[in-house]
Amino acid sequence: MIDLKMLTENPDLYRASQRARGADESLIDQLLAADTARRETIATYERLRAEQNAFSKKVGKAKGDERAALLAEVKELAAAVKSAQAESDTAAAKCTALQRSIPNLIIDGIPAGGEDDFTVVKHVGTIRDFKAEGFEPLDHLQIAEKLDAIDMERGAKVSGSRFYFLKGIGARLEIAMMNMALDVAMDHGFIPMITPTLVRPETMQGTGFDVEHDDEIYKLERDNMYLVGTSEVALAGYHADEIMDLSDGPIRYAGWSSCYRREAGSAGKDTRGIIRVHQFNKLEMFVYASVEDAEAEHEKLLAMEEDMLGRMELAYRVIDTAAGDLGMSAARKFDCEAWVPTQGTFRELTSTSNCTTFQARRLNVREREIVDGKAGKTRSVATLNGTLATTRWIVAILENHQNPDGSVNVPKALQPYLGGLEVLK
Repeated sequence: MIDLKMLTENPDLYRASQRARGADESLIDQLLAADTARRETIATYERLRAEQNAFSKKVGKAKGDERAALLAEVKELAAAVKSAQAESDTAAAKCTALQRSIPNLIIDGIPAGGEDDFTVVKHVGTIRDFKAEGFEPLDHLQIAEKLDAIDMERGAKVSGSRFYFLKGIGARLEIAMMNMALDVAMDHGFIPMITPTLVRPETMQGTGFDVEHDDEIYKLERDNMYLVGTSEVALAGYHADEIMDLSDGPIRYAGWSSCYRREAGSAGKDTRGIIRVHQFNKLEMFVYASVEDAEAEHEKLLAMEEDMLGRMELAYRVIDTAAGDLGMSAARKFDCEAWVPTQGTFRELTSTSNCTTFQARRLNVREREIVDGKAGKTRSVATLNGTLATTRWIVAILENHQNPDGSVNVPKALQPYLGGLEVLK
């Protein structure tokens, strides 16, 4: 959640952030008022509590009628203290609820607006001209069915719409891609993790997801647990309520997991193939860093994602996501979008977010400051995340590397992970 102290000192900064997101600016003033009320009720409670303690000492020394009179006053004072404490607790709860409802403060310089207001940072690679090559490209599902790599029909029979089987070379292709991404991550000092896909409500909420109103999340009502849409959730909760040692630099994890999304708001969108599905696999990078290192780490995550896209020999663009499309936790997010020939557009394959201290505050993840070589007070760490490979990549690989006969050339960097296979037939 946001830094309340920073908000009280710089409310206009947060108002501007809300305005750029297209979010409710009045929440800032509501939170300021709630914080004032919280402070006032705490002061009242502490004053009455001090009076109660002083009276208790008097009662201990008094005798006879004086003691009886003082006991009556103490009883009244105890009731006042109890009432003040209840008011203080209510005010604190209201303040915390408002604090949790406000999204992260955006990083200065990102574009304002919604989904379509992103800024294109750069284009990389050359879009393949199939017309010049003399054939019409097939879409990824047509290719996959020729290769017997994806079975949507039986996926729907077993589990319903937007489920599928990866079969034969389709399964091998995903595993190869994920293993390659894991090697890239390990080369950059990431610790491999196979993470839980079921988490407690406090972990899901701590990461920044609204468990009460987010229709994308699968909930197991009987167990009061949630299926994750990314291993970011489990990795964010991994160090909850801990004081981390970041004296040697950021700690980096690469989480491999299945992921689940209800796709509640996507009726009629991307119903063909595996672009938008309920279950997929993903290798997610997650970093714990000191605040001062966060933006540099964000650049590294983006560079790693671009490296993977380059190894897959895909044309892509990088966009700086607009404030209104960031989600709750991110202060800045870059998406890498690969060209999908049959759709004639770029589609997101990876994203990387700098969540600054937002998640760490909710999950109580801290580090101890070092001042003049000595351990000082604790402070929140920064968290960052980024996708290095996921099932959707298969779409771009099949479509961009297809041949007129329906076969698919395997990117050179991926060939060793498929036993040296050069062409999928």
